[in-house]
Amino acid sequence: MKFKGKVAVVTGGARDIGKAICVKLAKEGAKVVVNYHNSEKDSEDTLAAIKAVGGEGIAVKADVSSQSDIDNLVAKTKEAFGDHVDILVNNAGGLFARKTVEELDEDFYNLVMDVNFKGTVFVTQAFKALMGKGGAIVNLASQAGRDGGGPGSAIYASSKAAVMTLTRNWAKEFGPQGIRINAVCPGMIATTFHDTFTKDQVRENVANSTPLRREGRAEEVADLVAYLASDEASFMTGNNVDINGGLAFS
Repeated sequence: MKFKGKVAVVTGGARDIGKAICVKLAKEGAKVVVNYHNSEKDSEDTLAAIKAVGGEGIAVKADVSSQSDIDNLVAKTKEAFGDHVDILVNNAGGLFARKTVEELDEDFYNLVMDVNFKGTVFVTQAFKALMGKGGAIVNLASQAGRDGGGPGSAIYASSKAAVMTLTRNWAKEFGPQGIRINAVCPGMIATTFHDTFTKDQVRENVANSTPLRREGRAEEVADLVAYLASDEASFMTGNNVDINGGLAFS
């Protein structure tokens, strides 16, 4: 129960990696705010899973690219659990589509950058105000932020690289206040993300290229997030931590 008595906010917490993170934090004692945008049914399932492990949580609909929605997310969090937040996990994000350079347009660029990067910036700004010494922030970046990603994912990969750089910079800014910030860079994880955007043959080839010869699981990413959010990682900040089965190294 390493998070007993603590409050955690997880953006994009309704499914896949986000759901696994919410359940892991709840299992360790945290009160969890499950943010979702278009996945209300999934958020209900996540709350049920939190309850099943003896946890407590609420679900809040919010588009992390909207400042008014972020403000509402903060207000609902304070209403449910008070004016102090201990853990923030910036998990909301998406590829949305694979587009070549010829297919790109401004609306698509704005969508990807707003959700993946702008959302991380302004959600962090909002919740950092509720944090004190000992607070922990974990961002979800990606292996794509290191290696450029697969075909058609240039803007996604660039947004995740921006999250990685932001993490390094804010570690310097937040550190003197006793707040840590790290990022996790998943490789091929078995989620609906890859069910939607990655061909089966590509997934098989990538899995077979890893030293561990498989895809990762959402629960394995959640375990790493929980570690970085815990006091066990109390001297870690500004790190972009890979979890990819050994496919790529920092």
